[in-house]
Amino acid sequence: MLRWLKQNLLGSWRDVVLTLLGIYIVVNIVVPVVRWVLTEANWAVVTTNMRLLMVGQYPIEQVWRIWACVLLLALLIGLSWGLWISKSIGDTGGRSRLVGIILLLVPPLFALFPNGIESLPMLLSVSVLGLIGYLAATVLTTQQSLLKRLTTLGWIVYIPICYVLIRGLGDLLPVVSSNLWGGLLLTLLLTAVGIVLSFPLGVLLALGRRSQLPVIKWFCIAYIEVIRGVPLITVLFMAQLVLPLFLPQSIEIDRVVRAMAGITLFSAAYLAENVRGGLQNIPRGQYEAAEALGLNAVQKMTLIILPQALRIIVPILVGQFISLFKDTSLVTIVSLLDLLGIANTVLAQPNFIGTQREVYFFIGVIYWLISYTISALGKRLELRQQMSAI
Repeated sequence: MLRWLKQNLLGSWRDVVLTLLGIYIVVNIVVPVVRWVLTEANWAVVTTNMRLLMVGQYPIEQVWRIWACVLLLALLIGLSWGLWISKSIGDTGGRSRLVGIILLLVPPLFALFPNGIESLPMLLSVSVLGLIGYLAATVLTTQQSLLKRLTTLGWIVYIPICYVLIRGLGDLLPVVSSNLWGGLLLTLLLTAVGIVLSFPLGVLLALGRRSQLPVIKWFCIAYIEVIRGVPLITVLFMAQLVLPLFLPQSIEIDRVVRAMAGITLFSAAYLAENVRGGLQNIPRGQYEAAEALGLNAVQKMTLIILPQALRIIVPILVGQFISLFKDTSLVTIVSLLDLLGIANTVLAQPNFIGTQREVYFFIGVIYWLISYTISALGKRLELRQQMSAI
């Protein structure tokens, strides 16, 4: 222990200074925060309003739809974990198994919250489906290729299926007005739709900016520069308040859809510049090699150039997706009650006046957990690509 202390904490005068600074921070900041969390905070404001923070005013008799989306997500995560993550190159498997066990244990722990025992069967189902997906991916070794295709297809159709389930579909499912969507549900929907739709649009804009056709090139340049020149809140105001003025009175676009469109269009402009930077880093020899193989322009770009460019910009894309997830909190300004908006309504309840620290600490932890998860998956993907290249 003394050798470890000397090598890692007291090796030089700089290490000593940093060690003392770390001890000071722990004693004066971390310890009081932990004491406040465990003994002083009034967490009743969170436990009492947990359903409101998670799904907003979504009708309680229709909450099974959200559970269906969660169960499907658990199955896809379990399959993906068994097919790709636990078999990552350079991974011994121990860390993957440990993280997987933690993920399986997290859902049942939510039953410890007051009134959470009512959801225990569904929470256990989440863990069971995740485990089933993992076991299917690891046991059915002869069906790996089929499982990979089905899992990939599942991720592609997951967002549309969830949107149909949550919104409703004619006579099959009662339509739930978007005015009732809120909390973490709305935040994740805005983020997922923004990421899924902005990615192909951003790639097309990046390719269009490099096009030899002047009309396409200058249109893409104008779009990218105009969108990047205004803040996101301006785009959201345009989508929510100005766009309806140009539409006939008989046409009314759902306000959540308008917010999704604004976030998608804004994110696509920034993603286009990131993709263009990746394309510019591809050596000219790759283009010449593709032409020597007799590939046409579409094949050259989709099979040779674009995959390499996207591999280069993985860290940038992860950072942009995390930023997009946090920027969805701006929809509160246009009267959409996402996680932050619901938190503000909770604080307006007479019984919980003065509990701002508890509420904002709770939603801050949620934002951090999701952002860290996206970052960790991005780092893992980057490492796997580096090892594959070697």
